[in-house]
Amino acid sequence: MRIAFMGSPEFAVPALRALHDAGHDIAAVYCQPARPAGRGQAMRRSPVQVEADRLGLPLRTPARLRTDPDAAEAFRRLHLDAAVVAAYGLILPPPMLEAPHRGCLNIHASLLPRWRGAAPIQAAVLAGDAETGVTIMQMEAGLDSGPMLLRQSVPISSQTTTAMLHDALAAIGAKLILDALATSPTPMPQHAPDVTYAAKLSRQDGRIDWHESAAIIDRRIRAFDPWPGTFTSLAGSALKILAAHPANGSGIAGTVLDGALTVACGNAAVRLTRVQLPGRAPLDADAFLRGHPVPSGTVLGQ
Repeated sequence: MRIAFMGSPEFAVPALRALHDAGHDIAAVYCQPARPAGRGQAMRRSPVQVEADRLGLPLRTPARLRTDPDAAEAFRRLHLDAAVVAAYGLILPPPMLEAPHRGCLNIHASLLPRWRGAAPIQAAVLAGDAETGVTIMQMEAGLDSGPMLLRQSVPISSQTTTAMLHDALAAIGAKLILDALATSPTPMPQHAPDVTYAAKLSRQDGRIDWHESAAIIDRRIRAFDPWPGTFTSLAGSALKILAAHPANGSGIAGTVLDGALTVACGNAAVRLTRVQLPGRAPLDADAFLRGHPVPSGTVLGQ
């Protein structure tokens, strides 16, 4: 089948690889342009661009689509059977959605209609959902509102992080998109009363509010692993919280209760088990405390 693939982050790479290995004719790979990143602001290619180059596939990196009629015309001239979209990062205008014979199919990392939007994996963990999954969706002009073609669920446990789910869902998405292209499943409309939205995240979303309950803080830490990460303030520095779990204890919110980095919350407490200071290596809590003692009574987040 002649297709275009449109994706940018690591989540999309397994699907691109699977489509290539299955023998589909990939007429073009679209991804976001390389951008400055890191302390040196060196230009960094997206994971999909790296993989497309490795596979020797033709690559296109338009900075915008909705206001570029030439990009839409170039897409139409590919004469596609279908386009596969996975976390691309740009909105496709109607002429592009309508150009492929079978339209554009999206690999979305949630069980639609729950968690439409930009950060569905993080939203599912943060909300305490018992499960999430992948939906293959026929794209239309609305935000993740098109009819569903295939779905597969995975459980979320009390230890599940977004990093764990990301890899599992990426692999599921790669399998499901092959099935959708091979079988042409019957579209199923989404039910509007069940719609929820996952807003785009920023780094400030990772700041811990110790007045929240221990359960919510625990979910926040797991939901925002690895990005945007969670942090609090310690002696004027940002202390990244890489792992933690709910614990017994009570006190004024944000107060360190013992010599094991147990911190009081709005309800119960959270024990920090792995942390990191700016410019330093990540450390387990006991190793961190040997080099950076944090006395009981210290208040975090100030």
